[in-house]
Amino acid sequence: MASKLHNLSEYDANSMPDKAVVAKQSYAIAVADWNSNVTFKLLEGALEALEENGAVDVDVVHVPGAFELTYAAKYLQSKKKYDAIIVLGCVIQGDTPHFDYVCAGTTQGIAHLNATTDIPVIYGLITTNNMQQAEDRAGGCLGNKGDECAVAAIKMVNLKQQLKK
Repeated sequence: MASKLHNLSEYDANSMPDKAVVAKQSYAIAVADWNSNVTFKLLEGALEALEENGAVDVDVVHVPGAFELTYAAKYLQSKKKYDAIIVLGCVIQGDTPHFDYVCAGTTQGIAHLNATTDIPVIYGLITTNNMQQAEDRAGGCLGNKGDECAVAAIKMVNLKQQLKK
């Protein structure tokens, strides 16, 4: 979570798994095309962080909007190819309750996948009151939520491997 006390792009590189381990893992990213000026920056951040940490097998799929992220994540899980899936989207508060329904539905869908399946789905949905807040979290003054999601994906895959032992 971004705050004045924590930048989304900051993490302890020493706490990350060895790059050789990450290079053997497979990742997928589902990114919403709605608010692409924000979501494509999130994607850029996630791809850069995965690469910096050794990931070489990364697939990207595009969906129309945030609500479709759950379907994409479920489908990607069903392929049994990926060690983790990252979903990236951006919903900005408008004048109608549409914001509430999209945010709640997407959040519940991703939470359900995490609770009922073995492949972690990392939640990268930015929900903000305005465009400035979204831009601040997509490479702006608060860092990049995409970076944070990539780091979380790597850590979750490795946690799963540790717990299996």
